[in-house]
Amino acid sequence: MVALAVGLAVFGVKESVRAWQMRRDMQTVERDLTTLRAQQEQLARTVDRLRNDPLYIEKLAREDMGMVREGETVLKFPSQSSPPNPR
Repeated sequence: MVALAVGLAVFGVKESVRAWQMRRDMQTVERDLTTLRAQQEQLARTVDRLRNDPLYIEKLAREDMGMVREGETVLKFPSQSSPPNPR
């Protein structure tokens, strides 16, 4: 009877630890899922803007690709992050 009780106790502890680990893993997966859903929504909004918002496309072309309209003049100034080299 004692051996049976010890066996059941050991089995119960092992299963309790396993259940706790599975709950912890499930919480991690749920957090990852939440993050991925937020990323998916952001990407869907970006796709929608790329398909339907010409001003957004123009903004990207100007900022990311340095494009300008015909007849425009672009002025570039030195970066303020580093002081000029005096010589």
